[in-house]
Amino acid sequence: MESNFLIAILMTLLAGLSTGIGSVLAFVTKRTSPKFLSGSLGFSAGVMIYVSFMEIIPKARESMIEGSSHVAGHWLTVGAFFAGIIFIGLIDKVVPEYENPHEVKDIEAIEHPDMLENKDELMRMGIFSALAIAIHNFPEGFATFTSTLQDPSLGIPIAIAIGIHNIPEGIAVSVPIFFATGSRKKAFFYSFLSGISEPLGALIGFLLLRPFMGPKVFGLMFAAVAGIMVFISFDELLPTAEEYGEHHIAITGLISGMVVMATSLLFFV
Repeated sequence: MESNFLIAILMTLLAGLSTGIGSVLAFVTKRTSPKFLSGSLGFSAGVMIYVSFMEIIPKARESMIEGSSHVAGHWLTVGAFFAGIIFIGLIDKVVPEYENPHEVKDIEAIEHPDMLENKDELMRMGIFSALAIAIHNFPEGFATFTSTLQDPSLGIPIAIAIGIHNIPEGIAVSVPIFFATGSRKKAFFYSFLSGISEPLGALIGFLLLRPFMGPKVFGLMFAAVAGIMVFISFDELLPTAEEYGEHHIAITGLISGMVVMATSLLFFV
C-alpha cells in the first residue's frame, strides 16, 4: 500500500485542481454547455455509485472481517458506511445554502452573473463559494487518496470522476470574482486555492490515521469513503446534473459512468 503513496497524492492533487480547469473554461468559452455539464456530472455519479457498492464496500467488509470477526465485520462495515454519509451530510448543513456551491442554483446566475445587484454581492458569492468548496473538498480528497492508496485501479477512475465534478465548482468560484474585479488572475487564484484543500485534506487524514493503520481501521475508512461518495452522488451530482440539462441526459451519463467503470475493472480481474 505504501508503494502507491505518490500515485495517491498525484491523483488527489489532479482531482482537486480540476477547479482550475473550470476557471479556464469559463474564460476561453463564450458559454458553458449545460447539456455537457449535465452528462459529465451524471457520468461522475455513475462511476462513484458503481465503484462504492460493487468494489469499495466488499473490500471494506473483507478487511473488517480480517480485523474482527465475520458477524462484527458485516455490522461495522454498514455502520462505517452510514457514518460516512452522516459526516459529509453534517458538512453540508454547516455551510449556508446560499454560499454552498453544491446546492442547486439557477444556471442563469452562473451564465449571467451580471444579473446580480452589485460587485460586492458578486465578490461575496465567489469568496464564499471558494470557502465552501474548500470545506467539501477535505473529505473528497481523503476519499480519492484512500482509494488510490489501497488500489490504483479503483482510485484513478474515482479521481477522474471527482475531477469532473470539480469543474463546475471552478466556474462557480471564478466567474463572479472575475465580474466583480475584472481580473482573470484573481478569479483563477481563488479557484485554484479552493482545489488545493483536496490534497491537503488527504494528507491530514492520512497522517492522523497512519499510526493506527491496520485491517480494521482500513475497513472502517474504506466503508466511510463509500458513504461519502454515495452521498456526493445523490445529494450533489445528480440534482445538479438534472438542473443543468435534461433528465435523460443526466441518466444516460449515469449509466455510461457505470458501464465505463465496470468495463475498466474487468481488465484488472
